[in-house]
Amino acid sequence: MTTSHSLKTILTFIIPSLIGILLFMTPISYLGNITIPIAIAAKALQTFLSDWITAMVTGAVVTTALITTINRFFKIQKIQRSLFLRSLFEVNRLWFATRLFGALFILLTFFKLGPKFIYSDITGALVLNDLLPVLFCVFIFAGMLLPLLLNFGLLELFGTLLTKVMRPVFNLPGRSAIDCMASWLGDGSVGILMTSKQYEAHYYTQREAAIIGTTFSAVSITFSLVVISQVQLEHLFIPFYFAVCLAGITAAIIVPKLPPLRWKKDIYLDGSTRDKDDEKTPAGHNVLSWGIELALLRAANASTVKETVKDGIKNVLDMVFGVIPVVMAMGTVALIIAEYTPVFDYLGLPFIPLLELLQIPEADTASKTIVVGFADMFIPSILAASIESDITRFIIAAMSVTQLIYMSEVGALLLGSKIPVNLGELFMIFILRTLVTLPVIAAVAHFIL
Repeated sequence: MTTSHSLKTILTFIIPSLIGILLFMTPISYLGNITIPIAIAAKALQTFLSDWITAMVTGAVVTTALITTINRFFKIQKIQRSLFLRSLFEVNRLWFATRLFGALFILLTFFKLGPKFIYSDITGALVLNDLLPVLFCVFIFAGMLLPLLLNFGLLELFGTLLTKVMRPVFNLPGRSAIDCMASWLGDGSVGILMTSKQYEAHYYTQREAAIIGTTFSAVSITFSLVVISQVQLEHLFIPFYFAVCLAGITAAIIVPKLPPLRWKKDIYLDGSTRDKDDEKTPAGHNVLSWGIELALLRAANASTVKETVKDGIKNVLDMVFGVIPVVMAMGTVALIIAEYTPVFDYLGLPFIPLLELLQIPEADTASKTIVVGFADMFIPSILAASIESDITRFIIAAMSVTQLIYMSEVGALLLGSKIPVNLGELFMIFILRTLVTLPVIAAVAHFIL
């Protein structure tokens, strides 16, 4: 039976949800690019803070390391009394070391001290000057405004409506489609932030959070345009993005059925299990009416404005202090390995027979770009720019987008979140995505070129 809801409850659902859709999921044209309002706001803030933003990010990373260190040895009472602050600054040895290295790398890069391979334009400076300012500004807006999507019933409505698609095809909750749409239209980091917050709130199990975080935090349309432009094939953007979408959907169906994602348990963060009937539409309702009912029930129990703002501030602090140091540490190390060692060249050698089997020209050169995408998504397209074959450049560009896991951003964000994946698992998922998407992309490339 449908519950009678007040006008206040209905408006509490409609107004914040519409604002959330407008900000996070409405594609608009801006300066010749398709993007979303939240990304425009983040870019505007980055421009406004351009003279100070690297210093602000450096201060945040160093402050995180200092507070974590002091609290580790002297137990700051204010932190001990706050559950949120304890979750932010009480970390295990691995994350403690990661924060220390993040602070060390960012200080050396900011002041250009020590070995040049740490702060060069292709390692530490790339992370500090090009990546962290973008993340910092995205985190501020996305963190503050995500409650509009999460707290007022929108995900309950969409989750119910899309369950009929997401469950049979991907074995995931319907609400996971929202994470993908936010990533696709805006930024992959937004999707990971949404996934992490919903996992912490017990909307996703360990398996679901791991799959969504590694599979549905898709690369934005805007960045895809940057990648295809780098290999000078802008005129092929439509078939390029078709290849990316086709390969991405194929990987989303196949890779979760393989280890390590297959090994993830269907239990929540606290160890509890999912109720098998929690997505079942009860008698007397259709999918739409039940989705609206769940949305209004959520809105009726929504936080006050003050509590919502408080949640937003916590989101921002969690991402700025918890994730940015990890991105600095992991991203710098990955780029150093990619640029100054032959590790990724060696790891690419086993792919040469596969590339030759797929009749991809310049297979030897192309193999060197495959695994290097684990360090940073943009490196393969930079290396591919010198390759003569259009087919090979097309394949490398599309593959770098569909591989999805790269340590200078997405990988480090996943490791810095509570989503249950480790570094070894991320590398395995990266290789599996490569093996699954490469033949699909190659088939499209041979068909159109």
